[in-house]
Amino acid sequence: IGKSAMETIRVVPNPYYGFSTYEASQLDNLVKITNLPETCTISIFTPNGTLIRQIRKDNSMTYVEWDLKNTYSVPIASGVYIIHVDAGELGEKIVKWFGALRPVDLNSF
Repeated sequence: IGKSAMETIRVVPNPYYGFSTYEASQLDNLVKITNLPETCTISIFTPNGTLIRQIRKDNSMTYVEWDLKNTYSVPIASGVYIIHVDAGELGEKIVKWFGALRPVDLNSF
């Protein structure tokens, strides 16, 4: 059952066009990686294979929130990203995600 459940892993919203309903304010950028097993490692890559961020999940939640920042808390650029979910014995899943991010406009507050 767990191996077949790996096929339901998604990134929402996909595509991301500058906002999502998960965001609480104009400064937030947030997507969710859903239908995850209890324990897994999520690696986010650019199409050329550069590791952007790695998230380790070890709880009973079925999702992880990604703030669209890299390991150094720098916002990512718009484009295509490859998300690799490694769940150990359950297997692996690769999801492609596209995001068109909006520039931060601090003058409109």
